[in-house]
Amino acid sequence: MDNFLRLNNGVRLPALGFGVFQTPPEQTRAAVGAALAAGYRHIDTAAAYFNERQVGEAVAASGLDRSEIFLETKIWINDYGYDETLHGFDKSAGKLGVDRIDLLLLHQPLPSDFDRTVRSYQALEKLLADGRVRAIGVSNFTVEHLTALLGRTTVVPAVNQIEVHPYFTQPEARAFGAEHGILTQAWSPIGGITFYPGWRENRVSTLTDPVIGQIATSHGRTPAQVMLRWHLQQGRSAIPKSVDAGRIAENFDVFDFELTGEQLTAINGLDTGVRGGPEPADITVDTWGAEIPEA
Repeated sequence: MDNFLRLNNGVRLPALGFGVFQTPPEQTRAAVGAALAAGYRHIDTAAAYFNERQVGEAVAASGLDRSEIFLETKIWINDYGYDETLHGFDKSAGKLGVDRIDLLLLHQPLPSDFDRTVRSYQALEKLLADGRVRAIGVSNFTVEHLTALLGRTTVVPAVNQIEVHPYFTQPEARAFGAEHGILTQAWSPIGGITFYPGWRENRVSTLTDPVIGQIATSHGRTPAQVMLRWHLQQGRSAIPKSVDAGRIAENFDVFDFELTGEQLTAINGLDTGVRGGPEPADITVDTWGAEIPEA
């Protein structure tokens, strides 16, 4: 299976990327280096992860040509606003050590000040027009937020990066994206958020789910590999994360087996409708703000 998806502006995106959410800066360089050595060519980070600099250092040390690596990052809510987002790009590009970012997202909608969200997206449109980014998009946007954004901007987002895993599949957001040419990209694609203590009472994590486990056994694969294959076969981008070199390589080894239609349906049937991350409507600068340092 080809590891590429084509975005709505024609840019090719490696479908399986490598994420560094909650990876400490001191571990990020080695983790990204291991991912690039394993074959990943798409790295996802964010200003609010505070590890963009280490991602850039790992890319520079990899020996790979810059054109071979797809870099994706996100503007944090403290840098929303037109001029602020343009400067947010400068901060991210400086830390990553690049002149152009392949995919730049708004990290969250800001429902309490959606005008500011729109101005930020208009700054992304400017960066796209100037060739400083190759594609733009959003993250954690609901159908309501996407509808409002589309009504006030010109460029349809190429990507909406949202929480998607077998226990939270977001069918409405995915369907809206498909209808409008917006690629769904899954964060927590193997349900990492379900491993957290207290996520749900009386519910096993995705990694120990018996349905996923049986499917994995039938293919001689791990539950994580099955979940990543589930995403890819349904046309999504996925960005698993790990700091373990063995697991990093294992998660990339998903291109030589195929789930059946019945198996895909069985995994779809595990949806609980329970979000693991914060409700997008609850995000405000007062409660979630974090100052992003200069480059």
